[in-house]
Amino acid sequence: MQSIKSKKVVMIIASNNFRDEELLKPKEVLERNGVAVTVASSSLKESTGMLGAKVKPDILFININVADYNAVIFVGGSGATEYWDNPTAHKIAKDACSAKKIVGAICIAPVTLAKAGLLKDKKATTYSSTVNDLKSAGAKYTGADVEKDGNIITASGPAVAQKFGETILKALGQ
Repeated sequence: MQSIKSKKVVMIIASNNFRDEELLKPKEVLERNGVAVTVASSSLKESTGMLGAKVKPDILFININVADYNAVIFVGGSGATEYWDNPTAHKIAKDACSAKKIVGAICIAPVTLAKAGLLKDKKATTYSSTVNDLKSAGAKYTGADVEKDGNIITASGPAVAQKFGETILKALGQ
């Protein structure tokens, strides 16, 4: 089994209006435990979070090589809608899932996974405004703070960002 310290995670944020704590809290939990975190976005320009955090992405999300990572995480925030119908985002999520990597999404980002077909018949959670998006894609919406079904981890929003990060960390250690 790989040590947690050799694990790598890519977190995908919107080019603007990602949700600050949904990136920063899980990233801090992972990095504090020795996990290498790469931040990807649709632009390499500095992205501003909904609460004002400034983040310069490391790579373009179209350049993500799923084989390089143990987990792919989609961060929420109002800007996350840019990935909902994005074929590249869907391919990254599907490739990660079929390679048995951890696929995570928080807040409204689980809609990207739903539209990629990954949540059909899976237990999942999301932000209250996007419950019907998940249900219409065949997900079994649970309303939990954080939901893990196989290698897919979803979370309901910023209030549970810390728990989301801890759940990802635990899954990486299995």
